[in-house]
Amino acid sequence: VDLGFDVLNIPRRVVLKVVQEQTTTRGAAARRTQDLYYVADLPKRSIEELAARFGDAVVKVSSPAGLGSGFFINPDGYVITNFHVIEGETRIKVTVIEKRGGTFRRRDFEDVDIIAINPFYDLALLKVELPEGYKPVYVYLDDDEDLREGDTVFAIGNPLGLERSVSEGIVSNRNRAFAGLTYIQTTAQINPGNSGGPLFNTRGEVVGVTNMKIPLGEGLGFAIPVRYVIDFLRNRDAFAYNSESSEAGYRYLEPPKRRKSGPPPLKDED
Repeated sequence: VDLGFDVLNIPRRVVLKVVQEQTTTRGAAARRTQDLYYVADLPKRSIEELAARFGDAVVKVSSPAGLGSGFFINPDGYVITNFHVIEGETRIKVTVIEKRGGTFRRRDFEDVDIIAINPFYDLALLKVELPEGYKPVYVYLDDDEDLREGDTVFAIGNPLGLERSVSEGIVSNRNRAFAGLTYIQTTAQINPGNSGGPLFNTRGEVVGVTNMKIPLGEGLGFAIPVRYVIDFLRNRDAFAYNSESSEAGYRYLEPPKRRKSGPPPLKDED
């Protein structure tokens, strides 16, 4: 009797590899895009739970000039941070701060390559050479663009070197314009050292990259929207770092304006 079903029988001996899908806490499979980052259907959780879940993904990025924050976007060692954190530097160290029980353990990685930079987005993509068998915790990016004013958000970073600090706030404005770009304005406290760290929503998805605050202002922090990060990753070949270029790792600022109008002063002749 023909029931209309086709059955395919594949002997186990000819199966080359079995790949197990990573699952999220809700049970839905996480999906890796062709642009290096992951997305997933995550449930809402408390900030305490999310900080414990994703805190290990946030790293300290340091160079001879200073330090900032960053975060792993996949298990292969790719890290997003701010361009200004590594500006003009090539000797970069990434420190993973892992929490085990009630104590923290630090792992330093000094074999770090600069893959791509975009001074205008203030973004940089790094590649950490990880030891064999080591798989870092990584984050998921929010590609739904569903952030609204009043939504709860939180940042994890290393303000003033205080590792894995968590600050909570709300979205004050999701489209604050500065110098031709838009930023997420948030009441989550942002301080030097937070730069390059993730801004999370209450599902644990990264909605932005913290990068600046208004000096002497309380609760006036800003983050680069994740849509700029996704665009940067999709077009990373266009922003590929070239150590032989005169512009590699440098941002040229506009010269200061003259204080007085009229022709420039003439030098005294001997």
